Amino acid sequence: GLIFGVVLAVSAGAARTILTAGLGFLRAVPVVMLIFWTYFLLPILFGVSIPEAGTVAAALSLVGGAYLSYGVASGIASVGRGQWEAGLALGLGPWRTLRFVILPQALRAMAPSFVNQWTTLIKDTSLISVLGVTERTIDLARFGREGVNTTANATPLIVAGLVYLAMTLPLTQLVAWMERRSKAAVR
Repeated sequence: GLIFGVVLAVSAGAARTILTAGLGFLRAVPVVMLIFWTYFLLPILFGVSIPEAGTVAAALSLVGGAYLSYGVASGIASVGRGQWEAGLALGLGPWRTLRFVILPQALRAMAPSFVNQWTTLIKDTSLISVLGVTERTIDLARFGREGVNTTANATPLIVAGLVYLAMTLPLTQLVAWMERRSKAAVR
């Protein structure tokens, strides 16, 4: 995300068009579709068996990287042109100006978007279950459904929900804190 975001922010012409098209494709394709493609097509194309978790990690990395790229590019764009000029006037050169002047300031604008995207990625890890629809999974679902119907025991579902809540709630609180801090700094 960082590398493509920087390239997106500083490129122009055909390079920017190609990168924008590639990132746009990854953002437009549903995550479940990308998971299926990585799970079923990569073994066909490369002749290797990839574990379910690996294909989900690859798909989520591609999608997350595409979204984060735009966050980085927007953060860089939020820093005034005068900051670039000041860094270059000090003799830093374009890459050192980017690294030591622009990116530290852009991070403030990028951080809430990053944390929101990480929260979404954590929740999207539950999509690994779509790859595990086998006869055993169907039997397990039937057993669970019958168990809930007869005993009304939804404990496994509640526990799973609480685990995701425990992972994402601190991140959402972090975003709220960062937004409050950012608003206070602007005043």
